Amino acid sequence: MLKTGKQLRLRRLSLAGDDRHLLVPLDHSVSDGPIVPADKWDDLLRALVAGGADGIIVHKGRARSFAPDVLKSCALVVHLSASTACSADVHAKVLVSDVEEALTLGADAVSVHVNIGSDTEAQQLADLGAVARSCDAWGMPLIAMVYPRGPRIEDPRDPALLSHLANVAADLGADMVKTSVALPIERMAEVVANSPIPVLAAGGPPDGSDLVEYGTAVMATGCRGLAIGRRIFSSPTPAALVSRLSAVVHGGNSDLSHDMRMANYSTIVAGVA
Repeated sequence: MLKTGKQLRLRRLSLAGDDRHLLVPLDHSVSDGPIVPADKWDDLLRALVAGGADGIIVHKGRARSFAPDVLKSCALVVHLSASTACSADVHAKVLVSDVEEALTLGADAVSVHVNIGSDTEAQQLADLGAVARSCDAWGMPLIAMVYPRGPRIEDPRDPALLSHLANVAADLGADMVKTSVALPIERMAEVVANSPIPVLAAGGPPDGSDLVEYGTAVMATGCRGLAIGRRIFSSPTPAALVSRLSAVVHGGNSDLSHDMRMANYSTIVAGVA
């Protein structure tokens, strides 16, 4: 029964039903400060949903503030890790919530951040393993955000290193891994081929070039989705940008009307209930 619960929640992370995902991380407000003025959060969320985002990623307190209807056609991922740009070690991540608390908030999945190569890597790995154990107990999908960051990393875009990170996530119990994109981009195919779990490409192009072209190139390597935050929430037209990225991620399935996406989500929710 618990395994069935996890499978149903995983379906809610891909509203087109194709096991592909467009996630929008909005957890930056803890690490870096406000991403939009407080009175613009509802507008931002509704724009992301209208554009076709499969899910958003936020911290627990932010999840509590949402209007009940705002995510009725978009999955909720509660991020369990935190650090701030003011820290003595910006690569150190600590757990600030748990799976049980995320369940009370109605989360469809949780995410944990691990920086491989950081001074606190050992504790972050232990935290990932502990959260994975709770996720299995509760039937909760786990997205591991695993990045090569810290004083021991020479080339954070090395496909061999990123392949290692993807396997760390899989071996410690994650259902998906979100990580950096290899350079040149076509070598991201090696990371995908070496990963036992779906790979989500994090962020946008490091040179600030066209985001849609970048997403198209990344998806062509076999990635199962995109997880893009800053380039979306800082856009003057986030709904339009999300719509274009959804077309990249889902192809023909991205043409589902809003009403059809709502119907799909309602069916999945009924299945969980």
